[in-house]
Parts: sequence; C-alpha cells; structure tokens
Amino acid sequence: MTLPHGVLLTVAYDGRDFAGFAPQEGTRTASQVLQAALQKIDAGASTVRGASRTDSGVHARGQRVAFDPSAERPLTAWIYGVARFLPDTMSVRRASHVARGFGPRYASRSKHYRYLILGDAVRDPFWDGRAWRVPEMRGDAALERALLEAASALGTHDFGAFKTAKDPRTMTVRTLSEVAISRDPGDPRLVRVDVRGNAFMHNMVRILVGTIVDVAREHREPGMIQRALTSTRREDAGITAPAEGLYLESMDLEVEELGVLAP
Repeated sequence: MTLPHGVLLTVAYDGRDFAGFAPQEGTRTASQVLQAALQKIDAGASTVRGASRTDSGVHARGQRVAFDPSAERPLTAWIYGVARFLPDTMSVRRASHVARGFGPRYASRSKHYRYLILGDAVRDPFWDGRAWRVPEMRGDAALERALLEAASALGTHDFGAFKTAKDPRTMTVRTLSEVAISRDPGDPRLVRVDVRGNAFMHNMVRILVGTIVDVAREHREPGMIQRALTSTRREDAGITAPAEGLYLESMDLEVEELGVLAP
C-alpha cells in the first residue's frame, strides 16, 4: 500500500566528513550516508531529495531533506531510530510529514548562510576546519571596512561576478535581504557574516565573503563589490573564501508540515 505522506527532515552535518551533499560515484557524500541510514529503518524508502547542494567541506545546521517512506513509521524513528546508523558527524534534528513527492529544492523561499572568520594571530585547534582564520580581522578598523563594503551587496542585483565558471546558469539576478557582519558575543575573535537571500549560485556566498575580506584587510580597494556588480565579471570580484567557514543555517520552505517533531 502506498502511504499518503512523505517525510521532511532537518539535517545537520560537519562538512569535513563529506564530499558535499549530492550523490557522487566513488566518494562519500552526505546524501548517500543519510540514505543508507534511512534504509536501515525502511528498506524501501525513496531516494532522498535535498534542498541545497552544499559543496565539499561546507557545513549545515539546517539542510532540508525529503523522502517517501514505504512503511508506516512514527516520526521518532526518523530522528532517534536513524541516529543509530549515522556517523557522529551527522544528525537529524527535526522531522515532519509532508505531501508525498515533495521536493524541497523547488519550494525554497529563502536560505540563510553564515560564514565564520577567526581573527586570531595563531591557530586554534578548536576552530580548525570550522572557521577561516584571517589574522587581520582582529581589529575594529578591519571590521568597519568589512561593514562598509558589505552594504553594496544588499538588495536585488546581477551577481554574475559572484559565481564559478562551472556554474552554467545564465540568469544571475538574485535578491539578498540580509548581509550582516558582527562579532560573536561569546567569542569576539569570531566575525560572523550572515547572508540571507532568495537563491544562490555556486560559491556565491564564498566569493562574496572573500571579496569583503580582501577589502577589509586592504588587499583590494574599497568599492570592489559595487564594481563587480556593475561589470558582472568574475575577475572583478575577490578570492573564494574556503569552504570550512561556511554553514547552511536554515531554509524557509513553502510547505505544509504535519506532526512536527523536534528534540
């Protein structure tokens, strides 16, 4: 008997353990590991459908993943039961029932990414692989330059300069509703760059952050983001920040959820 509902999960993972989210032959990805764990609970569960194709090394606190079960299971099974078959670097944080066949990638209204920069002169083993260490970001002057530079990215623009050459999309207009930079109140060495928008291209946030940091540490002249938005040429934007500092924080989906369960 075909069940009337699908399942929507919120999944967190440490990106260092995976070659991205999407399945790839001959390598370990987050979707493949999650799929294998779900099928320990329900051997007939469908292929998982992720909302965002995070790159290798990129972390997630709020990846949304849907699938269609073949057997009736309580929502607790998809959080606590599946936990027994997941590595320590992955966790299901939330589960709900949604329409069968629901595709979160096509229901996204907005995504929230956070990038962490560690302003420290020496290496901190507790942040290795979890933040980009940029010693120049320790000072208030660098933070002020970053704030001024980031303001240009807010709003609707052609972000063609902020995608990789291998991204085939020709429609490059995106709307960013938030580009905020702040020091973490719990650890003032950490600079948080919060970016929220309706959609993103490949490496868009990492190139945006790299450009902001280039200006903040005075490797490039102020106004670089505006110049790149005007030209839409990749060479007019800054470096691509490393994957290790990027987190998919949350997603706003257009979906009706039933029986939501969260620890």
